[in-house]
Amino acid sequence: MTLNRRSFFQSSSLAALALSSSQSFLHAADKFHFKYLLASCMYGYTSLQDVLAEVTKTGATAIDLWPKVHGNQREQLDEIGEEKFVQHLKQHQISLGCITQYKLGPFGLQDEMRLARRLGCKTIVTGAKGPTNLAGAELKKAVGIFVEEMKPHLAVAEETGVTIAVENHAKNLIDSPDSLRYLAELSPSKHLGIAFAPYHLPQDESLLAQLLRDVYESIAVFYAWEHGNGCMVKLPKEEELLQMPGRGKLDFTSMVSVLKEKNYQGWTEIFMHPFPRGIPILETPKEVTSEINRARAYLETFV
Repeated sequence: MTLNRRSFFQSSSLAALALSSSQSFLHAADKFHFKYLLASCMYGYTSLQDVLAEVTKTGATAIDLWPKVHGNQREQLDEIGEEKFVQHLKQHQISLGCITQYKLGPFGLQDEMRLARRLGCKTIVTGAKGPTNLAGAELKKAVGIFVEEMKPHLAVAEETGVTIAVENHAKNLIDSPDSLRYLAELSPSKHLGIAFAPYHLPQDESLLAQLLRDVYESIAVFYAWEHGNGCMVKLPKEEELLQMPGRGKLDFTSMVSVLKEKNYQGWTEIFMHPFPRGIPILETPKEVTSEINRARAYLETFV
């Protein structure tokens, strides 16, 4: 059944349905919407097929495949093969939006980028390589060296249509506000971007909002993720969950305001790490999905 825009709105019942449940209509009508990406590792080592079945339930349209130790869905892809994996994607009417690959590093992604192209994936997240604990001119120089070393890999990224998104990760060359600014400034290609992780930055909402504004053009993935009480030691579950938006102290109002102002079209991934790595954030897939949806409802209040 096809309705034109005018007749659609003339039906109050259909309009109410659209406002509550029709994601495709909202995306067409609104100036801004989050484009959600689901991290497979939120479900630990749950079977790939079961995780894929949860994607649309979280409001996401695509999966981000994580390898061990955080998840093992990337390894499961190798086990079942690309053809079977594509069949699963089609079955659930989703796409492969991202592959996270820290263990390969930024200089080991060439085969992964070619696999990504075969599977229609346009984003790979990784970390940077280089010295740590630098500041000022030394930091900018080190980021420049990293960018120069990335050029052969960016040639493959351009060939395959993949963006390599570097996360600002602790104990990494790219781990501070200034390092992100230098990466955005010095990047020679739109295929070298940023995976913006508030968790690893000062939990100052004004600073985070300004930083988002400063590096906006380079952001490929925005992690809806706050520090809370951290994720490096065993904590009571209610404390561990403080990493999730709307549970901890970090107010996302200003950050979402910047994303909305800029009409951000990159991925948004609601995220946290459990301890130890490799377990789901909650016991069952249903509970994990419910918690992601709680965080999503919180983010949507600012849109």
